[in-house]
Amino acid sequence: MKGHIQSEKGNVLIENEVLAMYAGSVAVENFGIVGMASVNMKDGLVKLLKKESISHGVSVEVCEDNQLNIDLHIIVAYGVSISAVCENLIHNVKYRVEEFTGMEVKKIHVFVEGVRV
Repeated sequence: MKGHIQSEKGNVLIENEVLAMYAGSVAVENFGIVGMASVNMKDGLVKLLKKESISHGVSVEVCEDNQLNIDLHIIVAYGVSISAVCENLIHNVKYRVEEFTGMEVKKIHVFVEGVRV
């Protein structure tokens, strides 16, 4: 299901890939985040994603009530507080995505896939 915004001038449909790309770019701007992770479920391998494929570490689901559920797969920097980084990440992504789209973010799940020096 695509995200949609209604106004008196018409409707805007937003692809999930666009939402994922924006959420991923906001996520990597946070302190303590090394990058987004891609998980190969078959092998159980985690791979650090390059900037151009940042949306592969993000999953966005648009609910029936036009609210967003976002899953973020991240790699954190060594020596930082994971709970503080995740709390800051959730707050920033929620705020920026809501400002960008005008849609409410219902849930954000953060999966820490690795730690890098």
